[in-house]
Amino acid sequence: MWGSIAEQIGGSHVIVTSIITSPTADPHLYESSAANAGAVAQADLVILNGAGYDTWLSQLVASTSRPRHDVLTVSHILHMAGAGANPHFWYDIPKIPTVAAAIAAALSSVDPRDAAAFHAGLRRFDMSLTPLDTAIAHIRNLDKGAPVAYTERLPAYLLAAAGLDNVSPIGFATSIEDGVDPSPADTAAMNALIIGHKIRVLLYNQQTVSSVTDHVRALATREGIAVVALTETLPHRYATYQSWQLAQITAIERALGR
Repeated sequence: MWGSIAEQIGGSHVIVTSIITSPTADPHLYESSAANAGAVAQADLVILNGAGYDTWLSQLVASTSRPRHDVLTVSHILHMAGAGANPHFWYDIPKIPTVAAAIAAALSSVDPRDAAAFHAGLRRFDMSLTPLDTAIAHIRNLDKGAPVAYTERLPAYLLAAAGLDNVSPIGFATSIEDGVDPSPADTAAMNALIIGHKIRVLLYNQQTVSSVTDHVRALATREGIAVVALTETLPHRYATYQSWQLAQITAIERALGR
């Protein structure tokens, strides 16, 4: 997702290598390779997500023999580097322009001659976010306060921006994100939300699945609760970050009955 944004801002003046590109693998379990180390060693700019999401990448940056890198860490840009921070910053649509501006500035730093092109790319990118902002505002205007739940924290920032009431058991979501089974109490609490029809939509990360999340999804389907599948990385069928996110926001809007 950050690679997509950098590519749009940089245009023909950049060559972007996105390391994690699989729309099915769990990024939390990613292990770097020699090819990744080589790509980092050759890069003029490295964009990290931060907040513990891609520690392997910061380790590659630290271990490379190249004397200097320009490194942009999204969590630092957003001042969200503290313990327990939700690292899924690309779902925080209102803050994406801040990250995009930082990317444009970083590109201008490593390639001052093309700074004007980067800033023009930034303006185009910012304008392209308007449909996303409009869709989020539409949900907020029509369904503010609607109760929803998720299997992990992936869409938390988006739900907050849309004014939806996330009632997910915290322990359930963090356990799934950490790759462990939730406690019986957290599982019971999630099941009760669904069986009691206390949520209008269940959102689940289809890249982080287990027998527990499969059960929750099946239970929601059985109970007639709308289910929206989300992905953690940019699927190949979408050309840009914006088209991907707009499709997901639209799916949430439809699930709410709009």
